[in-house]
Amino acid sequence: MKSGATLVAVGILLVAGLIVLSSSAYTVLETEQVIITQFGRPIGEPVTDAGLHFKTPFVQEAIRIEKRILPWDGEPKEMPTKDKTYIIVDAFGRWRIKDPLRYYERLRDDAGAETRLDDILGSEIRNAVANHELIEMIRTTKDRTPMKDDSISNTMTNLGVLYAIRRGRTLVEEDIKKAATDKLIEFGIELLDIRFKRINYNETVRRQIYARMISERQRIAEEFRSQGMEKAAEILGNRDKELLEIESSAYKDIQKIQGDADATATKTYAEAYNQSPESVEWYEFVKTMESYRTMLNQDSTMILSTDSELFRYLKSIELQK
Repeated sequence: MKSGATLVAVGILLVAGLIVLSSSAYTVLETEQVIITQFGRPIGEPVTDAGLHFKTPFVQEAIRIEKRILPWDGEPKEMPTKDKTYIIVDAFGRWRIKDPLRYYERLRDDAGAETRLDDILGSEIRNAVANHELIEMIRTTKDRTPMKDDSISNTMTNLGVLYAIRRGRTLVEEDIKKAATDKLIEFGIELLDIRFKRINYNETVRRQIYARMISERQRIAEEFRSQGMEKAAEILGNRDKELLEIESSAYKDIQKIQGDADATATKTYAEAYNQSPESVEWYEFVKTMESYRTMLNQDSTMILSTDSELFRYLKSIELQK
């Protein structure tokens, strides 16, 4: 009986020892850090080295805190820019627990940290958006110089111009990070980065923007049409001018050719009819008859003097009668 009681006692001691050992030993992983609390209050320095560690059983408790980089994904919020344009901003960030003791004392757990991150980052994002115009929130260029749409680069107006930005989206994000880092450090949180995921107009502003874009493109189209009509008028004017010049030059050449032909014909006639007095008289008679045919018809009435050369042949005809 004594040996049986001894075995039971040894078994009880072994079980008790295992319970005490399991309660006092704990393992720290590479991805976590541990704070030891006694009656709910943290004691000592945080345990950051991975491996097997020990604590006072039943009295102390190991609180595990994440060591890895953690994500923050904010809810899309509507907010006004400096130029009173309402936009919906969706942002995200990355953070980690730099001071686990302060983190535990101020926030206790990840839920408290998320709430605090939402408050601080959301506030800083709203302040940054309110202090900058819309173009600063959506554009970032290396030199931040003015740009222009190449499709309308030849127009005389400022349509399509993207005006110069003072700082740009990247620097605005840096401002938010800097402002939020100073506030989060007192909670043991290190803010590693914050970025805008998406920026949208609200529905009312979106319709206004689309209407403005359509109107602008219509003005550009009208300007192109006006330039085309101006160019067409210039081309037509040049064409008419060139046609007149060609016609004038052709008419001049025609008149010159006709004049030369008439002179040649006259010379030929003169040479042909100046052979003798009879031929000269015959030439005068033929030309006079041709003139009669041209001038006289049933409706013609002529009044001639008696000494007119044209009346000479008519007079002779009258005398022959």
